[in-house]
Amino acid sequence: MKTRACLIALMAGVFFLWGLAAPIFAQELGLVEMLVKNIGVTTQQAQGGAGSIFNVAKQSMGVKDFSKVTTAMPEVESLMAAAPKIEKGSGALGGFSSMLSKHTGSLGKMAGLYDSFSKLGLSKGAVGQFIPLILNYAKSNGGQTVSNLLKTALQ
Repeated sequence: MKTRACLIALMAGVFFLWGLAAPIFAQELGLVEMLVKNIGVTTQQAQGGAGSIFNVAKQSMGVKDFSKVTTAMPEVESLMAAAPKIEKGSGALGGFSSMLSKHTGSLGKMAGLYDSFSKLGLSKGAVGQFIPLILNYAKSNGGQTVSNLLKTALQ
């Protein structure tokens, strides 16, 4: 009887410790690795896709707010550099997305992201997979404030 109680207590302790370790592991896992693992994209696609999302967010944020993002996640600058360059007249929407982004808010932002993701060989649907993971990563690294700043900038 005592052996059974000890075994149950040991198992409960292991599950408790595992529960504590899981969020730490998620935080230890870098953003790119997390995207690769959870979405099944290549490292280059993860870097470029995340960078494209951060580029769009930066356009909508003030310098002070964006510095909170880069302080919480120092890798953001290098990811932004990895994002595909969208030139006027390029992509499936042929420059229309850059015009849209200046005049239509979130519709234009999404059109720009779709162009970037298309250049990476990713579908439009991948944008919807990247954003929640990036917001969760931002929350685990910079707290709810940083996550909310990004969420607002991407709306």
